[in-house]
Amino acid sequence: MASTLQKLTSVVHQATAKHSATVIFIHGLGDSGHGWAPVGEELGRHLPHVKFIFPNAPDIPVTLNYGMSMPSWYDIKALSTIDTDQDEAGMLKSRQQVMQIIREEVEENNIPASRIVIGGFSQGSVMGLLTGLTAEYKFAGIISLSGYLPLHKKIVNMASDANRKTPIFWGHGDADQVVRYEYGVQSVELLKKNKFDVRFSTYRNLGHGSCPQEIRDLLNFLKETIPVEPKA
Repeated sequence: MASTLQKLTSVVHQATAKHSATVIFIHGLGDSGHGWAPVGEELGRHLPHVKFIFPNAPDIPVTLNYGMSMPSWYDIKALSTIDTDQDEAGMLKSRQQVMQIIREEVEENNIPASRIVIGGFSQGSVMGLLTGLTAEYKFAGIISLSGYLPLHKKIVNMASDANRKTPIFWGHGDADQVVRYEYGVQSVELLKKNKFDVRFSTYRNLGHGSCPQEIRDLLNFLKETIPVEPKA
């Protein structure tokens, strides 16, 4: 069935030096890869060896949007139950599509999974966590910005051994009224309880978005996890 899965389109910022690492960053609800592409360009100036891939979500009906279609990785029923009432089937379908991008990087572009960082913002961070924690590939790192843990009652059991020690950068604004800050805190606590390597950063007075300090912290995380020369 995987062969019939629609291939995602992506906005790509190519490495400007020898390509030796890749970041796959997944956008949030109603956005597109273009929304985060400028961040890839900014980070790319400091990480010339890194290729940035920003996949575009397909348009699907979203209950939160009165059933009207919009770019979305899975259905969202309501913000008040965003961390509990989750569209598992939609999440798993999108995970398969993201895995196609990962396999292409590994098998066709010869980038080892250990030189790939995956993650995203909001709904995209949920997909990054789901893909990163459950894949058999061992990634260099996982990014979660303003997100929450998917399928929290079963995700720990779904997690592969490959990424149980993979560093996770988690940034969240304490004034977030969309994906509430407490959802992020609870998600991080669950991961830490199960011995995952989460680095949690709180951004004061930040709503549902990013800020220059978070991007600087993200840059430092990428410099650590996918440096110019692969770690010995």
